[in-house]
Amino acid sequence: MSRSQLWATIVLLLLLQSAQGVYIKYHGFQVQLESVKKLNELEEKQMSNPQPRRSGLLPAVCHNPALPSDLQPVCASQEAASTFKALRTIATDECELCINVACTGC
Repeated sequence: MSRSQLWATIVLLLLLQSAQGVYIKYHGFQVQLESVKKLNELEEKQMSNPQPRRSGLLPAVCHNPALPSDLQPVCASQEAASTFKALRTIATDECELCINVACTGC
């Protein structure tokens, strides 16, 4: 393998790794870091635009059609609120820097 082929292979591997994105694994759920960022945005919008509370134990964001699909299974768990809280905590800069063991794909 020539030197240029080696460099092309390395660049390709780096691009593939970055295309996969960063995932957070928590209590059997695996979600993308970008999805947790979207969760934060949705919750901020809901706080700034209060709507009548729905009955039930589910967090209000579970009723939002814009909730990313990889977060929707969390809504089916009885610990949805605490799981979302934990995911938001994990998704801090620590995850983007990959110093949190729950983060993969860095």
